[in-house]
Amino acid sequence: MKIAVLVVRILLGLAFFGGGLNHIINGHTQPMTGDAGVYINLLITTKYMTIVGLLELIGGLLLLVGRFVPLGLTILGPIIVNIMLFSILIFHQGIAVCAIFVVLEAFLLWAYRLSFRGLFDASPEAS
Repeated sequence: MKIAVLVVRILLGLAFFGGGLNHIINGHTQPMTGDAGVYINLLITTKYMTIVGLLELIGGLLLLVGRFVPLGLTILGPIIVNIMLFSILIFHQGIAVCAIFVVLEAFLLWAYRLSFRGLFDASPEAS
């Protein structure tokens, strides 16, 4: 199980670290047409994708280094949800890659589930 967690952590970390670098350095993704192209171009011109790229870079780096992995998963979670929604609702060609990201993230969330147990406390106490 430890080897599987390590492999999945590195794969997901590399994917998002590389994607984050691409957003920051190149500032664009693959060319798209139609509504997807209009939407992505708007996100790029407003520098929104640069911020998302920075978050991908940080989350991916945390997974690659193996320190603060739950924080990295927490950063990447909303990004993966947005990729999933974009793929399902607008750009249907990206569903396969999105499904892989969801499975990898879910596996790591399960592997690190003890780190997230405080989130499910019904009556937390403030310190």
